[in-house]
Amino acid sequence: MILAETERLILRRYRQEDLQDLYEYLSDQEVVEYEPYKPLTFDETKENLQWRIGTNEMIAVALKHSHKMIGNVYLGKREFEALEIGFVFNRHYWGHGYAAESCGALIRQAFANGVHRIYAECDPCNMRSWKLLETLGFRKEACFRKNVYFWKDEHGKAIWKDTFVYARLNGDT
Repeated sequence: MILAETERLILRRYRQEDLQDLYEYLSDQEVVEYEPYKPLTFDETKENLQWRIGTNEMIAVALKHSHKMIGNVYLGKREFEALEIGFVFNRHYWGHGYAAESCGALIRQAFANGVHRIYAECDPCNMRSWKLLETLGFRKEACFRKNVYFWKDEHGKAIWKDTFVYARLNGDT
């Protein structure tokens, strides 16, 4: 099901035939460097795809001209008429404006549907992510120091990370 279209992209629900394209970027260490998971195996990607097909929160981004699925945008429903946004794209398509184009379209659609606030959390080291958020009109609201960990070191000690929080309100320009 198509959710939105832009000049170059189709934003749609995931489907079974996305498996190879999904594996291509979720198995890439550079792509998942700031994600709370390690690169996925093919079997893990199969399982992950089933979850993506079953949720309304994950939106596949495909090129209009070839229908190749090149990434995803996450829009998770939160309290108080808010959404959380996130994005992961195949690194072979970085630097072409696809993330900005797809996120921009979904943000406009969400605000038109009455969403009050959209926010994102990202690693301060992930400059590509927070620069994109700023390009999309988000403002940095917070920097939480050592507030989260995804991994532990060889001694079982948490590897703490900082988090930037960015947000945009409906009506911000």
